[in-house]
Amino acid sequence: MEHVEKVIDEKKQGKPLLTDQKEGNNKKLFIESYGCQMNMNDSEIVASILAEQGFNTTGNIEEADLVLMNTCSIREKAEQTVRHRLQKYNHAKKHNPKMKVGVLGCMAERLKTKFLEEEKIVDLVVGPDAYRDLPNLVEEVEAGRDAINVILSKEETYADVSPVRLNSNGVSAFVSITRGCDNMCTFCVVPFTRGRERSRDPQSIISEIRSMQEKNYKEITLLGQNVDSYLWYGGGLKKDFKKASEMAKATAVDFAQLLDMCANEFPKMRFRFSTSNPQDMTLDVIHVMAKHRNICKYIHLPIQSGSNAMLKAMNRLHTREEYLELVKNIYEIIPEMHLSQDMIAGFCGETEEDHKDTLDLMEQVKYSFGFMFAYSERPGTLAAKKMEDDIPLDIKKRRLQEIINLQQDHSLFRAKEHVGKVQEVLIEGTSKKNANEWKGRNTQNTVVVFPKEHYKMGDFVNVKIEDCTSTTLKGTAVGYSDNN
Repeated sequence: MEHVEKVIDEKKQGKPLLTDQKEGNNKKLFIESYGCQMNMNDSEIVASILAEQGFNTTGNIEEADLVLMNTCSIREKAEQTVRHRLQKYNHAKKHNPKMKVGVLGCMAERLKTKFLEEEKIVDLVVGPDAYRDLPNLVEEVEAGRDAINVILSKEETYADVSPVRLNSNGVSAFVSITRGCDNMCTFCVVPFTRGRERSRDPQSIISEIRSMQEKNYKEITLLGQNVDSYLWYGGGLKKDFKKASEMAKATAVDFAQLLDMCANEFPKMRFRFSTSNPQDMTLDVIHVMAKHRNICKYIHLPIQSGSNAMLKAMNRLHTREEYLELVKNIYEIIPEMHLSQDMIAGFCGETEEDHKDTLDLMEQVKYSFGFMFAYSERPGTLAAKKMEDDIPLDIKKRRLQEIINLQQDHSLFRAKEHVGKVQEVLIEGTSKKNANEWKGRNTQNTVVVFPKEHYKMGDFVNVKIEDCTSTTLKGTAVGYSDNN
């Protein structure tokens, strides 16, 4: 599992998630999602399940019959945000005593029944593998009883649930391909909140993507806690693959093969994936990316630290040297590839030399983007049980700021590489800063803005890049891409 997963746009965090209204539904669901893209996809699954039980989504919490918060446990700050938000719910519940409040996701799985005791407003606690049980649980709370289901599954992938697209731009969508994680990084709570790795039938993935194509979606992000571990051999946990029959092994589909299938089947759709783990990434995947124009040339490739001592303490099953060798090979196979990172500042026992190793590795790779955090101890993890959180907060903050400052320099360096080039951009919406400009992303996942002219949402447009900041490219459209 890549444990500091790429977080969805912070400005979208906590906003009510809305979808089309289903005729005949007379109950109101208010749902918010915090954390990673996987949580957003799970919220779409939840909305789909509850739509069959008479619920339509609403953006007005005051009128909601059921309020759900899909939570994240990856960092202490994420859990504090949830606690604070529940206080807001309490105010709304005073105006609507019939309202029921539920907590979903990783925080629900971690705290279980303790949540009902600590947060008196909460009626319902549901873990990530128990969403199919929501209709029964909702009946329980409507009858005046607390309800909880946090049992982790060895099989659940929700493969047959067609997610509704919440707050969708109608252009890009997430499709989950794996759930759970077998990697036991010492700092990470996710294996305990999402269970063991299991993969989804590739035909169900293709079927869901086809339904998105029929609705005119143009870009799909394949999601998993660790997409590189994708392995379909007829069902079951990845750890049990060795016990499978010879026929199952011979017909198994790994991530490189799945990616190739998707790109071949849908040549006019663009594909991304998240999140990768360096120890499981193979060059087969990189060669497939090089083979297909419609697979974006961008990988989120977290490392967490540039120090071998810290990587060992974190139970990252690769070394600094192995990571740099992988990066070297990636750049040789696809020179235009851009990478992003996760970094943790101030992990247990981190010295100044360890920190300098991180800065040095960043200098060598020069990531385009970064997701950087000061270490916060997560209850239940091996680090919390056996390691001392011994780095003072002021040192954590100083090291984190040095990492952030260096990343900003590298982001600007990578952005400048685009200036003067013509790049294909998929229009995803209107620029936040200028209503007369479109925004979209190029193949390297960098945001591009340009004058609207006659183009529309969902168009692939060739844009001449004329200027940049560290986060945004600015240019002028020079015509439609031949990918339309």
